[in-house]
Amino acid sequence: MKKIERLISIVMILLQKEVVSASEFSRLFNVTRRTIQRDMETLSYANIPIYAKYGAEGGYALMEEYKFDKRLLNNKDIENILVALGGFEQLITNQEIQTTIQKIKGMTNAVISPTLDLTFYDWPGRSQIKEDILFIKQAIENNWLLKFEYVDQKGNKTYRVVEPYKLHVSEMHWYLFGYSLEREDYRTFKLTRILNIQKDGFFVPRPDKEFKEEKQHNEQQNLVSLQLLIDVAVRDQFIERYGKNVVTKVTARNYLATIELPETQFAFQFLAGFGNKIKIIKPKGFIAKYVNFLKEAVELYN
Repeated sequence: MKKIERLISIVMILLQKEVVSASEFSRLFNVTRRTIQRDMETLSYANIPIYAKYGAEGGYALMEEYKFDKRLLNNKDIENILVALGGFEQLITNQEIQTTIQKIKGMTNAVISPTLDLTFYDWPGRSQIKEDILFIKQAIENNWLLKFEYVDQKGNKTYRVVEPYKLHVSEMHWYLFGYSLEREDYRTFKLTRILNIQKDGFFVPRPDKEFKEEKQHNEQQNLVSLQLLIDVAVRDQFIERYGKNVVTKVTARNYLATIELPETQFAFQFLAGFGNKIKIIKPKGFIAKYVNFLKEAVELYN
């Protein structure tokens, strides 16, 4: 075992136990007591608050203020945290997340057998985008300016220089929130629309970024109220997304769904995904634009 691994292990053990003797550490790591003493000195130099307790039951201990009060969490709480972290780990494999999971598992002696499991499809694109995510995360932590090409929903390409502030996931899609120097305002960029991302110097974070981020997240798009006639085969998808209250039974086969969507390409693509299992009843203006969207798609095959 390397020294750094031994040092980490010592801290993890002291987080779990009140006092551990030098002899016990020596047997555990198969090193001399003198080596353990040097390890304790190294940890002290690193500002880890370890102190020696003398006497028959003496040894090394961590100051209580440094320890997490495990009484705040029961085994069920720990299980729920592990389920959430395990699900996130599937979205992006991250050594920090894996280490956190191991630390939390060490907070309890109970065997954790979650009754809830999160599973996401391991699409090839998800593993490929991981490199961009890790690069952007590093850029955020080090205040790197980023430059890249960005392709919008209509296929238009622009060149951006952006101060990156946060990565977030929305409905399985990754987004970058940052300040665009070209637009002189805050923008959100979908990662799969970003091309040729590179470091372009450094920046000083803006003091209003938290406020702007909250404002942007709270701003709602102009939504249109739609009435759809939907087939029973897709009823579950509407309930899952919008709730039971939006769906009303009409016949044994058909249901009426009332939902809100923006008049955007994204909304049209979402509805088109249901094929002939849905029909928009109203409003007429939205129907006309949706039909035009479908005609343009069909034209590709004429």
